[in-house]
Amino acid sequence: MAEVAPKTAVEEGGIARAAGVIALGNIASRVLGLARVQLIAYLFGASGLVSAFLVASTVPTMIYDLLIGGMLSAALVPVFSQVAEQQGKPALWALFSRVASLVAVILAALVLAIELLAPQIAWLLGGGFDADLQAALAQMLRIIAPAVLFFGLSGVLTGLLYALRRFSYPAFGAAVFNLGILIAAPLLAGRLDAMSLAVGVLLGSVLQLTIQLPGLRGVRLRFRLELRDPALRRILTLYVPIALGLIVSNLQIAVDRRLASSTGENSVAWMANATTLFQLPHGLVAVAISLAVLPTLSRFSARGDEGSFRSTLGQGLRLVLALILPATVGLLVLGQPVIALLFQHGKFSAYDTVWVSAALRYYLLGLVFASIDWPLNYAFYARQDTLTPALVGVLSVIVYLGVALSLLAPLGMLGLVLADSAKHFSHAVTMLILTRRRIGGLGELGLGPAALKALLASAAMAVAMLVTFAGVTYLWPGAGLGSRFLAVAVPGAAGVLVYVLSARLLKLQELMFLGGRLRARFGGRRFD
Repeated sequence: MAEVAPKTAVEEGGIARAAGVIALGNIASRVLGLARVQLIAYLFGASGLVSAFLVASTVPTMIYDLLIGGMLSAALVPVFSQVAEQQGKPALWALFSRVASLVAVILAALVLAIELLAPQIAWLLGGGFDADLQAALAQMLRIIAPAVLFFGLSGVLTGLLYALRRFSYPAFGAAVFNLGILIAAPLLAGRLDAMSLAVGVLLGSVLQLTIQLPGLRGVRLRFRLELRDPALRRILTLYVPIALGLIVSNLQIAVDRRLASSTGENSVAWMANATTLFQLPHGLVAVAISLAVLPTLSRFSARGDEGSFRSTLGQGLRLVLALILPATVGLLVLGQPVIALLFQHGKFSAYDTVWVSAALRYYLLGLVFASIDWPLNYAFYARQDTLTPALVGVLSVIVYLGVALSLLAPLGMLGLVLADSAKHFSHAVTMLILTRRRIGGLGELGLGPAALKALLASAAMAVAMLVTFAGVTYLWPGAGLGSRFLAVAVPGAAGVLVYVLSARLLKLQELMFLGGRLRARFGGRRFD
């Protein structure tokens, strides 16, 4: 027993360090991603060519998510880790060679298909654009197509490096990808206009793969196509339920792009800018907390400890509510000033700001539901049930299509945004019902009281932000960068302060817990 404690401490320390590296990579990626979006807005505004680029750039993303992204956490890392542990590294090198070879062959064929069928794909995804924009979209698709191969190989390599516990290289892969556009657009915009963005995606995909190559030290890689390998078959078996859900999800994305292209050439660009702000709190709160609780949920599920499983899930959900509700209210109050500060430069006009703000408000209706949905999904993954969330995903896409087709004519682009929020609502409510049935009730998790306290504190925060915003705009009127910054920074700081004080007054335990963790971390004290 004396040997167990030190070993456990070492493992926990390694996990903590790995989580820290991944978190740093995530922050770097989001900062550079925001800079990328700002640069696009500055150089090209929210033009039809930007919309065409955004449609073209979804193709490699959809293919990656379908063939690699879903497989990464559900199959590649677990099987790679198991083979390395039970059979040793030579067996792992052989399996990695088989997977990489198979992925390379499949993706090379897809690249060729995109090159040959670019006009047809452009019509399928952007049929609402005029002929010139469809032609530009097809040209962008041909430039971007090879990125499909680089993204895929990068994803497989990420799975291997995670299995080898070499986290630094893949952690910063997504951040480095953003450098592609940040480098290519300023250099090539004068000669290639928005086509420079497509070149940036291709460059970013090469950089994302290249930064991970040093992690291959000691790895013996060769081309091997052996489809009968048991470990390879295990990867494919684990991936099937995820793939089914992703197919439906990608179909919804394709339909969304097609419908959006029919509502005006600027619509896709406006929706993308609004989505950037939507995804910022969602990624930093919901995704981060879900990833943090997944290992613990998996451990309690394996032990059959239902009480601890419920307690951990409840803590994760309450923490999401305590952070995502004020983030939602804050963006509702300050959304338009934030958009003006971040994007309204160069060719991005005040008119664009108005429409992006409108889209953001409708997207925010689904933010809370999208955020609590992540821990619920991961609770099922912890029980090794990937089928249930996939089936619920199919249901939510049906809801999206029904709302989108109903609201497209009267509301145009905003109808599609409302449909997206309806999708998140239906998915979250269905998962809550199924979670309640699976774990035996949600009443003891304390979600209602936590949500009420967070809402009350958020309401106080909103009042403080509105009053402060009115004062700042009265004292420092104008549309200059300094005035815009103050119109966001001062009300934002006041809102955070009021929310924290209100949460303490209301005894919102989750925020107090988080504050204790932060004080312990940065104050140099141990927190138990």
